[in-house]
Amino acid sequence: MSERHVKVESSVGLHARPAAEFVKLAAQAPMEILVGRFNDEPVNAKSILAVLGLDARHGEQLRIFAMGEGADEVLDGLAKLLSEPNG
Repeated sequence: MSERHVKVESSVGLHARPAAEFVKLAAQAPMEILVGRFNDEPVNAKSILAVLGLDARHGEQLRIFAMGEGADEVLDGLAKLLSEPNG
């Protein structure tokens, strides 16, 4: 299983447009992808309701997990999206 640790850099956190972009990118991958805080149970990264339910704010650290062929590339893209200030 591949994993990335990333800091949410969007000034609005992982809400509205950034969350929709994150979920859209995750949904394009053929494997299961999970996202969550370090001390919480991760949620389905392909579910807009689950991602919005994280209530991830600017500056928070998240973990993203995926397993399967191409997981590293998918996680790199998702991590890049979260680490962009206007993501």
